[in-house]
Amino acid sequence: MGKHIIIDVREPFEFASGHVEGAINLPLAQIMAGTNRLDDVPKDTKLIVYCRSGGRSATSIKYLEKMGFTDLINGINTDHVNSLELA
Repeated sequence: MGKHIIIDVREPFEFASGHVEGAINLPLAQIMAGTNRLDDVPKDTKLIVYCRSGGRSATSIKYLEKMGFTDLINGINTDHVNSLELA
């Protein structure tokens, strides 16, 4: 895999208790509100989105699609993302 961004959509207190190395914290509520934190990210960048159980990440993906992102993966949770082979 090429360049990718790992996005943890849990709340900041959840992120602080542990997260995937290199992940950015962008809670679901911020994505739903139309965050500008991804404005400089090319729309074809691989985004791996995860939370605790996959629910919030699935919802986030729907909003990210509306924002124009095209390469989205539901990473489900920390363990699953850590098991992915990301080069």
